Amino acid sequence: MNKIKITFPDGSVKEFDKGITIEEIAASISPGLKKKAIAGKVNGKLVDLYLPIEEDASIEVVTLDSEDGLEVYRHSSAHLLAQAVNRLYPMTKFGIGPVIEDGFYYDMDIPEQLSTEDLEKIEREMKKIIKEDLPIRRKVVSREEALEIFKGINDDLKVEIINELPEDAEITIYEQGEFFDLCRGPHLPSTGKIKAIKLLSIAGAYWRGDSDRKMLQRIYGTSFPKENQLEDYLHFLEEAKKRDHRKLGRELELYMFSDEAPGMPFYLENGMIIRNQLENFSRKLQEEAGYREVRTPLVMNQRLWEQSGHWEHYKENMYFTDVDDTKFALKPMNCPGHMLIYKNQLHSYRDLPLRIAEFGQVHRHELSGALNGMMRVRTFTQDDAHIFVRPDQIESEIKEVIKLIDKIYSVFGFDYKVELSTRPEDSMGSDELWEQAETALKNVLDHLGMEYTINEGDGAFYGPKIDFHILDALKRSWQLATIQLDFQMPEKFDLHYIGEDNQRHRPVVIHRAIMGSIDRFIGIITEHYAGAFPTWLAPVQAKLLPIAEPHHDYAKEVLKRMQEKGIRVQLDDRNEKIGYKIREAQLQKVPYMLVIGDKEMENGTLSVRKRGEGDLGAQAIDQVIAQLVEQINQRTNN
Repeated sequence: MNKIKITFPDGSVKEFDKGITIEEIAASISPGLKKKAIAGKVNGKLVDLYLPIEEDASIEVVTLDSEDGLEVYRHSSAHLLAQAVNRLYPMTKFGIGPVIEDGFYYDMDIPEQLSTEDLEKIEREMKKIIKEDLPIRRKVVSREEALEIFKGINDDLKVEIINELPEDAEITIYEQGEFFDLCRGPHLPSTGKIKAIKLLSIAGAYWRGDSDRKMLQRIYGTSFPKENQLEDYLHFLEEAKKRDHRKLGRELELYMFSDEAPGMPFYLENGMIIRNQLENFSRKLQEEAGYREVRTPLVMNQRLWEQSGHWEHYKENMYFTDVDDTKFALKPMNCPGHMLIYKNQLHSYRDLPLRIAEFGQVHRHELSGALNGMMRVRTFTQDDAHIFVRPDQIESEIKEVIKLIDKIYSVFGFDYKVELSTRPEDSMGSDELWEQAETALKNVLDHLGMEYTINEGDGAFYGPKIDFHILDALKRSWQLATIQLDFQMPEKFDLHYIGEDNQRHRPVVIHRAIMGSIDRFIGIITEHYAGAFPTWLAPVQAKLLPIAEPHHDYAKEVLKRMQEKGIRVQLDDRNEKIGYKIREAQLQKVPYMLVIGDKEMENGTLSVRKRGEGDLGAQAIDQVIAQLVEQINQRTNN
């Protein structure tokens, strides 16, 4: 038999008989690896475990403890769902069933409308199929065969997909028991390999995301190699539900939404307090770092957006209006306005770096289906800044921005990961300038010894960027801060400064945001803290809770003393039992509850209850005030 050479990930090479499979190669290494193997990679391409290898190749055995392995596992879980639905609801037509983060879904045209209760029935059928341990096998078919097969079962969704495949596409069908599905694969070798699975929800989904097409039923699910992993994930989902910023926003009266302004938040008093505290905190640090705060108009002439490049690259996401027979646009970004401010006066090389900051409200059109509370809105405020530098100042200035980001994130207890995004396909500018910009960003990260990943092709259209992804209390990742290096807009706006040689030179612009969208940041920290904001941010920092009417005057004196020290304090002097007042303050997640009775009046004290810690006993009024003021000033994360 002919021999082929197989190269392993460690660089070693071994000879095997032609036609050997990944499974057989795994077995030749160890029985344990054969048992763990669920698929393979041949020359970097994921393949089924039983695929024969006919020529020299580099291979990798894929197991469930890898991202590739988990993707194969969940892809097969989606097919398991489809088979169970097909058994319970014959005549179902199947759309697509992709793997998504932490799970999978399948879009199906099911002959009857399902409810959440039906998911348990489908799940039971899926577990029966797992016990049957049906082999999952790949079959290559011609286009004509594929069309004949799916027309034969009246599945017009699959027929549409087949008709759209490229002429030279290899068409494959995966079979498991009586069920088959059009799919590229690969898959697990059998249904019995799936160990822990759960269906989560059902929703409507237009076919191909087109509102003019048929509405299908989308079932979401998740699966894990081990039952305890599934249990941990379901616990995580329960925690996430409790922390949902939309729910907490209503309960804590932070913000609201209205059909009169879809995707545009209305800030209520409590939410506005949090927002002002965040802006003031950032503003103070920016002033210390030498930023000059400005404000630019919400609406500017269309020709400005054509000049900046946003018209060509971003007009689908912009809002427009006519004023005096001239087209204007609501700004989607603050940068063009800052270019005009820079250009308003002559600058010397001694003026640079020039740091211009703005809490600038922007508007961007998002599809209604993409709107998501504070996380995806149509208007938001950016803590935006543009730093105009000489080329020799680029790296030192970016280092200073990173220090500022680190200082702000540390207050919230956020860890973060860094990503360098490179030139996108729809970029503007020369190869030389892009190379210069990308090199500068890499140099900064390397000099600071920061770990980072490369995100190819995800830079802004005018320059590469460094993105910061924070991890919240549930270890979810959010992209917040960004640093973008731009050689293009100074060209577009003909910006310059006078150098030491008395000649005109082109500045470079660093675009910078730290919280990013302040609105989204509020949504994120609402979930991060589960609504229990640290004392410095809490809308109400302390509640005075007199037990009865004779204690009210004393409570009012304490109220005045605390207000004089800048503490956000409220007096609950309603004719209610003290237990009820305490419970209500706890539901409002107030950091400090200060109970006042006869003993407190006699001793000039307050009975202190702290959120999360309970009864701390009686303390002198001055001591309580000093403790609160220190927490507020120090911005401690409690």
